[in-house]
Amino acid sequence: MNSKIKLHRNLIIGLHKALEESFFEPNKYADKVLERTLKFNKKWGSKDRGFVSESFYEIIRWKNQLEFFANRKLSPESINVLIATYLLRNKIELQPFPEFEKVYIKKIKDRFKLPFPTLAIKYSIPEWMQMVLESELGDEWSHEMKALNTPAQTIIRANSLKITAEELKEVLMVENIIVNFIKGYKNALIMEEKKNIFKTQAFKDGLFEIQDASSQRVGEFADVKPGMRVIDSCAGAGGKTLHLAALMENKGLIIAMDIHEWKLQTLKQRARRNGAYNIQTKVIEDSKTLKRLENSADRVLIDAPCSGLGVLRRNPDAKWKLNEEFINRVKEEQRQILQNHSKLVRKDGILVYATCSILPSENTLQVEKFLNENSNYQLIEEKKLMPSVCGFDGFYMAKLLRTN
Repeated sequence: MNSKIKLHRNLIIGLHKALEESFFEPNKYADKVLERTLKFNKKWGSKDRGFVSESFYEIIRWKNQLEFFANRKLSPESINVLIATYLLRNKIELQPFPEFEKVYIKKIKDRFKLPFPTLAIKYSIPEWMQMVLESELGDEWSHEMKALNTPAQTIIRANSLKITAEELKEVLMVENIIVNFIKGYKNALIMEEKKNIFKTQAFKDGLFEIQDASSQRVGEFADVKPGMRVIDSCAGAGGKTLHLAALMENKGLIIAMDIHEWKLQTLKQRARRNGAYNIQTKVIEDSKTLKRLENSADRVLIDAPCSGLGVLRRNPDAKWKLNEEFINRVKEEQRQILQNHSKLVRKDGILVYATCSILPSENTLQVEKFLNENSNYQLIEEKKLMPSVCGFDGFYMAKLLRTN
């Protein structure tokens, strides 16, 4: 954060509105709220947009700490106090705006010297989440939380149906986007600085997709080959489906399934842009949809619904939207999906179960439970990507062979 930035009042008003929407309006997710805010304020320059974007995410990320420093709980009335606290924490001088009239600067600065009374405040997470992480990860939870509080970098995947990572690096350089290779990742490139790359010609031409390095590991882990019949069970908007299509070189068939038709419509648009032509979409309407596909696939990928605790770096608002009840519900959903979708794999085919969670109860323990109840499956390999170790999102994946 640049402490010498010149603050304009309309930036504070825009930031306040975005935070109010994200925290206090139901079903409003931070990324979409910010996207709309930036779209609405077309007159903001690139530095203004950068300031609002960074401040927005950092205030959401460090809400607990800011509440402690301000000695105020977040409410629609206290948003400006938290904004002021964040600015003071970053050594940015407050301007004499009406929004900051009720801010007691000295009191806040004095509280910066105090120790944090709890670890939940130190790591800026709800207390219930600290208890869950501690009970499942032991002493390691704080290392993971520290990593998850680091803002995510933007990582793209070169679409190998159209271009290599080396060629894409050159193409983007022409458009003034600097990206670097990531050691050990064939098609992943990391952006040097945040820019709106959706406006680039390279994106419009389908030369790349935004996809975290850990997420790219899932497609590789599935070990698909050209000509295979593959089912992506929880395809959503298709990030991993498109990667599978590229790995299969457009040969064979991918059946991308989801319960939400609108997500599959988005997938179709993305597939056209990517030049991925071996994808067929199918809405899961009822159990008959699955029944018709039993014993038919060489590979089934279950990118299961989960808590998303492995991707808090890029979705910090999830910390405040999640609750224990949701996690318990989603674990039951995972169990049912594993049970029902495992029937789609043919004999000697492979089932891949993946989540973007770091909780063993959603990962290893789910797979163990499944194997205990399904003797026709055996575990070939499992991979745990922990944010503190890999430096990217937290992911889990297990490869299961159907033996009969």
